Amino acid sequence: MNQTSSKNGISRLLELASSKKPLVISSVVLSALASIVSFIPYIAIYFIIKEMLSVYPEFTNLDLERTLGFGWIALGGVLGNVILYFLALVCSHLAAFGTLYELKVNFASHIAKLPLGFHLNYGSGKLRKVMDENIEKIEGFIAHQLPDIVASMVAPIVMFIVLLTIDWRFGIAAAFGIIIAFVLQFRAYGNDGAKAMMEEYQTALEEMNNASVEYIRGISVVKAFKQTVYSFRRLHETIKAYTRFVLPYTLSWENYMSGFLTIVNNIYLFIIPVGVLIGLNTTDYSQYALTFIFYLIFVPSISSVMMKILYVSSNMMQIYSGIERMDNVLNTSVLPEASATETCRNHEIEFKNVSFSYDKDKSTAALTDVSFKAEQGEVTAIVGPSGSGKSTIAHLVPRFFDISEGSIRIGEADIRNIKIDYLMNKVSFVFQDVFLFKQSIMDNIRIGNQEATDEQVIAAAKAAQCHEFIIKLPQGYNTVIGTRGVHLSGGEQQRVAIARAIVKDAPIIVLDEATAFADPENEYLIQKAFEKLMQDKTVIIIAHRLSTIRGANKIIVMDKGRLVEKGTHSELLEKKGKYNDMWEMYTKSLQWKIDSTKGVEMNV
Repeated sequence: MNQTSSKNGISRLLELASSKKPLVISSVVLSALASIVSFIPYIAIYFIIKEMLSVYPEFTNLDLERTLGFGWIALGGVLGNVILYFLALVCSHLAAFGTLYELKVNFASHIAKLPLGFHLNYGSGKLRKVMDENIEKIEGFIAHQLPDIVASMVAPIVMFIVLLTIDWRFGIAAAFGIIIAFVLQFRAYGNDGAKAMMEEYQTALEEMNNASVEYIRGISVVKAFKQTVYSFRRLHETIKAYTRFVLPYTLSWENYMSGFLTIVNNIYLFIIPVGVLIGLNTTDYSQYALTFIFYLIFVPSISSVMMKILYVSSNMMQIYSGIERMDNVLNTSVLPEASATETCRNHEIEFKNVSFSYDKDKSTAALTDVSFKAEQGEVTAIVGPSGSGKSTIAHLVPRFFDISEGSIRIGEADIRNIKIDYLMNKVSFVFQDVFLFKQSIMDNIRIGNQEATDEQVIAAAKAAQCHEFIIKLPQGYNTVIGTRGVHLSGGEQQRVAIARAIVKDAPIIVLDEATAFADPENEYLIQKAFEKLMQDKTVIIIAHRLSTIRGANKIIVMDKGRLVEKGTHSELLEKKGKYNDMWEMYTKSLQWKIDSTKGVEMNV
C-alpha cells in the first residue's frame, strides 16, 4: 500500500468503502427507501384531511373505515421509515467496522515500513491524530454520513415532487424559501477563507496535538521548575494560533447561519401570503382549505431535511481534510524492498564513500564520504563531538534510512539488496532512547526473540544485570511496567533493552551509548556481560564515555560528518590529533569536584 488512489472527495470516500461493496450498496438502497417512505405519513394525512373536509360539517357521515385505513398507512410509513433506516444503519456499521479495521491495519503496517526519519520529522502527535481521529471519522462517514448523504439527496427530490404535485402554487412558494436558504448556506461555505478552513483547522489541531504530547512527556520538568502551560512556549503558541484562526472564522458565519436557520424553520411564512392571495380568488373553499392546511403541516418537515443537508455538508468538509492527511502519510514512500535476494557471506560491515543527508534537498550533509570497515569478531567504536554523525552511522547499519551516495555492505552484500527481514535478523541494536511497552518484563525482553523460552529470557536478563532488580518487583518477570506505580529508572530501562539484544543473539550488535545510564558498578558488570555476548560478533559502539571503549579493536573518530581519524586507543593518542584532544578533555573532566565554598572547580 505504498501509493493511494489519486481520487479525492466523495469519490475517495466511496473508494475506501468499496471493500465492503455489498453492505454499502444495501445500506444505500435501504436508506433511499427509508427516505421515500418517510413521506408516506404526510400523504396519508392529506387524504385524512380530504375525507374530513368532504363531510364537513356533518362528521357523522365520515367513512371511519376509510379514514382509519389512511391512519394505518401513516403508521406503516413511520414504522417502515424506522425499520428501513435501522437496517441501513446495520449494513453501514458492519461495512464501517470492517473498513476501519482494514484501514488501521494498513496504516499501521505502512508507517512501520517508513524510514525512521519520517517519524522524527512528522511527530507522534500528528500520527496519533491521523490514526485515532481522522481514520475514525472515515468509519463515522460510512456508518452514519453515507446513509445520511443518500437520504439528503433523495429527500429533497421526493419533497419537491410532493410540493409541486398537490398544488404547484404553494409548492413554488415553499421552493422559493428553500432556494434562499440554500443560497445563504453556500455563501457561508464560500466566504473568504472558508474553502481552506478545514485544512487550517486540521493543521492547527495537529500542531496542538504534537505540542500537547511533548508537554505531557516533559511534565516532570515542568513541575520541577514550577512552570505552567503558559511558560511552555510551543504549546502556548499553538493554542493561540488555533484561537486566532477559529474565532474570526466562526464569527464570519454568524449572519449567514442566522439567516439560514431562520428561513428553514419558518418556511410557512412564504406559504401564508400565497395562501391568502389564493383564498381571496378561490371558489372551491373545500379544496383550498385542504391544500392550505396540508402545506402548513408539511412545510415544517422541510427544516429537518435542510438541517440534515447542512449537517452532512459540514461533516464532509472535516472528513475530506482528514482523508487528505491520511493519504499524505500513505503516499510517503517506504524503504524499497530489495529486488535481489543477496545474503551475507560473513558479518563484516563496510562503509564505502557513504554520504547522507536528513534533508530531502540534501542541503545539509549528516555524513560526507565516510569509509571504514568493522571486522567480524571485533569491536569498532565510533566517537566524536555532538552532531558529528555517530548516531547517524548507527541508524544506517540496520537501514533505517537510505544513503545518498556510496554503499554499506554486510558480508560483501549491499544492504539495499538484502531483504529487510533478513537484515533485521542479522542486527541487534540498543539506542539511547529506550522504549518499553506496557507489558510484562518478560514480554518486553522477549520482543528481541519471540521464540525465546522463559529460561533464555532470564539468562539474557542475568547477562544484562537485570535479574536482581526484576525478581524484587511485585510479580517478578510477570510485572507489567507502568501499572500500580511500577516504574523503572533510566539505567534499569537501558539494561532491559540490552537484555532484548542479548536474547536476540544476532551476529551484528549496534550499541548507541548503551551504558549511558549505568552507574560505575553496573557499567563494569555490563561490560563483563558484553565480553561474552560479543564473541565472534561484529560490534559497533557509539560512545561518549571514552573510558568504555579503550579496549576496542578500532576507534573511528568523527567530526562534522566526516571521518577524521581511525586506529586503536594507543595509536590515536600517539597521533596527537582530534582523539587525543577529546581524551585529554575527558580525563580532565574526571577530576572535576564540587567545593562547598568555591563551587565547581577542577584539579589539574
